[in-house]
Amino acid sequence: MSKNSKLLTGPINLNNPITVQVLGICSALAVTVKLEPAIVMSISVIAVLALANVIISLLRNTIPSRIRIIVQLVVIAALVILVDQILKAYSPDVSKQLSVFVGLIITNCILMGRLEAFALGNKPWESFLDGIGNGSGYAIILIIVATVRELLGSGTLTLPAVGEIKVIPESFYQFGYENNGLMILPPMALIVVGIIIWVQRSKTRELIEEN
Repeated sequence: MSKNSKLLTGPINLNNPITVQVLGICSALAVTVKLEPAIVMSISVIAVLALANVIISLLRNTIPSRIRIIVQLVVIAALVILVDQILKAYSPDVSKQLSVFVGLIITNCILMGRLEAFALGNKPWESFLDGIGNGSGYAIILIIVATVRELLGSGTLTLPAVGEIKVIPESFYQFGYENNGLMILPPMALIVVGIIIWVQRSKTRELIEEN
């Protein structure tokens, strides 16, 4: 139970794929202008990573070593296509916002890293938990970055099935408050991620000791 628990909770903090392993940074830059696409991308990555981990784990004893990367890419590509078609069918607006970025899940270093480093050497259940854990760690950072950027950049929060919610009261604007347009520019995503990394490392003793 302790090992399984660590598979789920470790990637959220001590081994977070974005802030500790520094993987998947492109997603944090590309899809975090608004909260809704960040949430949808997060759910998509969690689903693809968990299922891909299980599939590769089930096949691990039958995959020839020399073609394992090709097999992993085929599995990920098939799952990403499935996710993309579901989004187009049930959430076409979000699908348009995410555009090519859903397809780029195929090249996400987090997925390839977990398949190569974990799923090839562990059983399906542990691989599933590892996929959920790493996907959740990725999702938390994306959602935090998107919340900060949209709130300060547009004064709103956009949620799936709810739409745009105006968070900053109109009275604030009447008193001179203005949205920070810099927050919706791509470099601000990296700055927000950098601040998260700084806060995380300053508060977590294990990460301090590693440095």
